[in-house]
Amino acid sequence: MNADLKYRMGTGPGGPNLEDGLAWAAANDFHFLDFNADHGANALSTWSSDRIRAVRQYCEQHDLHLGIHTLSAVNVAEFSPYLSEAVDAYIRANVDLGKQLAVDHVITHAGLHQSSELDLRYPASLEHLTRAADYASSAGVTLLLENLNVEPPEAEVHYMGHSIEELSVYWEKIPAAGLKWGMSANHTHLLPGDFDAFLDAFGVERIGLVLVADNRGKYEEHLLPGQGTLDFSRLFQRLEGEGYRGPYMLTFGNREQKVAGREYLLAQARSTTTSPPGRGRAKRG
Repeated sequence: MNADLKYRMGTGPGGPNLEDGLAWAAANDFHFLDFNADHGANALSTWSSDRIRAVRQYCEQHDLHLGIHTLSAVNVAEFSPYLSEAVDAYIRANVDLGKQLAVDHVITHAGLHQSSELDLRYPASLEHLTRAADYASSAGVTLLLENLNVEPPEAEVHYMGHSIEELSVYWEKIPAAGLKWGMSANHTHLLPGDFDAFLDAFGVERIGLVLVADNRGKYEEHLLPGQGTLDFSRLFQRLEGEGYRGPYMLTFGNREQKVAGREYLLAQARSTTTSPPGRGRAKRG
């Protein structure tokens, strides 16, 4: 089951610009890369037709697959005048750039709230994502919804779409053809039942991407694999054993740590057995 797993392990390449990241990725045998287009040298306004053409050619020559990861700080649950329209324009602009770059996917989020106006936040989130899914489908771009991390009850700000219950609403209302799941395994590790509960509820058919980092099961830390309590061996056993064959994105560390972390994860995957994946729960801190 692990023959092509190294090929499918990607990451955010970092560096001063995407071109530098692509060169590093090619030199270090990474083939799936996510980047953000909100600021700096990769901002949406920096993409001329010549630059797009050059990046596409480089990716084709080196077998590199791109994705765009939008900012979770952009509130997709926005309902305020002007800001609500800006949310739609923001996602459309990322989809448009994604189409030009021939990306594999664009990752978005469900939004956030401050424990108030919930009767407005949740419908607004669903409406924005429904429109975004329709737009992405028409553009031929795969849109992924990432499950974000749960915050402590005392926190003022809470991410939406972090739980099985909240994700279920989007999956029920928006067709899978328009909105797939960007499964953050480390975020599921923060909730009762861990990744098992999410996979028991949703299966793997809707997963378009798996994001991986480690934590101690208490709050989000983006630790290197092995520094927390997420059971990566069993995570691979469940995902691969149930037929997932998409990419894994390493969302931790600097470039050197990403390379070392990939080797650690491959070793964890090799340690899995050939028996059917269990339904036990991962250890938690």
